[in-house]
Amino acid sequence: MLGLFDPPRPHPAPNYERPRAERFIKGSGMPVRIPVIDMIEIGAGGGSLAGIDRLGRLRVGPESAGADPGPVAFGKGGTVPTVTDADLALGLLPSEGFAEGRMTLNAQAATASLGTHIGQPLELDADAAAFGVSEIVDESMASAGRMHAVESGKDLSQRLMIAFGGNGPLHATRVASRARVRRILIPKAPGVGSALGFLYAPVSFEIVRSHYALLADLELGAVNGLFAEMRAEGLAVVQAGARRGAELAERRIAFMRYRGQGHEIEVVLPARDLQTGDLPGLIAAFEAEYSRQFSRPVPQMQIEILNWALMLSTQVNPGQQPPIAKATQTAAPQETRRIFCDVAGVWREAALYSRDRLSPGDTIAGPALIAEPQTTTLVSADFSARIDGVGNIWLTREDRP
Repeated sequence: MLGLFDPPRPHPAPNYERPRAERFIKGSGMPVRIPVIDMIEIGAGGGSLAGIDRLGRLRVGPESAGADPGPVAFGKGGTVPTVTDADLALGLLPSEGFAEGRMTLNAQAATASLGTHIGQPLELDADAAAFGVSEIVDESMASAGRMHAVESGKDLSQRLMIAFGGNGPLHATRVASRARVRRILIPKAPGVGSALGFLYAPVSFEIVRSHYALLADLELGAVNGLFAEMRAEGLAVVQAGARRGAELAERRIAFMRYRGQGHEIEVVLPARDLQTGDLPGLIAAFEAEYSRQFSRPVPQMQIEILNWALMLSTQVNPGQQPPIAKATQTAAPQETRRIFCDVAGVWREAALYSRDRLSPGDTIAGPALIAEPQTTTLVSADFSARIDGVGNIWLTREDRP
């Protein structure tokens, strides 16, 4: 999995659009107002099936071989080539020692399947067929990132790509080159990154309730009673998962707008019962946020509130800056392997490293492969790698003639 890091909002966005009739195109779906974290699903993974469509074009996904029967190379009955088969045929995956040594991949079967299903219809050899599959899947992921960036008005070159999962680090540099992303982070244990994130994440619960009111006529007793009910419901959930006596963080939100408008603005409320003296502050906070978004407030307009939200969570430990490696040194590879270079388009010798043998400050020039139990990181020829003080891999795109 690949993710482009953007400075996070204080909490998940309350607007979401589904299902979009036009892929990635904003406005082609139905907006819903629920707390979400916006993610784009590409439908391109290691098990994605490759084939030829009705127009004679190479396509990859969204159908998948899954884990059973899986890719052809698994030898479990799969006959249609997948992205994993293409990676294996290109020399990017080891035949021996796959899945922590529990599986041996059949490179010959993968190459033969690519030649039969892709190469023959397109009059290509097996190498070109495998490279074509790789190019299609990488471009699909990069295209989704570019579309999202345009829609959001963001510059991908200023973002950091984070690659994790079983196949993310293997495709990260190739996707980054197409999306014009310059930096990539491969965290420790990327193959189980989602599981680790779940364990480190705070226990939290969010509730949103509708209760329409004009701010000028706000019944504080009704609103405070609503928050009391929401807080009791949230506490029952969070305390069931938090350690005994854990300190909790509470956040309250009002979704406010000028009367008759079709969108709301989030205004933070005090984490306690509202009082009459809080109302001028709410008006000022709403107008300040409205001015920030739309340049100026609208005078003499009534303000209405549609929804109220409460978020409870255990405390988040502040992140610590990883120690900086005091010295840098060129890492010594364990061996070399022939891979099909995505930059030059020819077979080249690539250095192979074991991640557990790399030390802080080690630097690696592409093309290279960094292997670990759950995944392999490809350092393309136009990237270099550096190991930081806690063992993360930082990939940087090089400006080369």
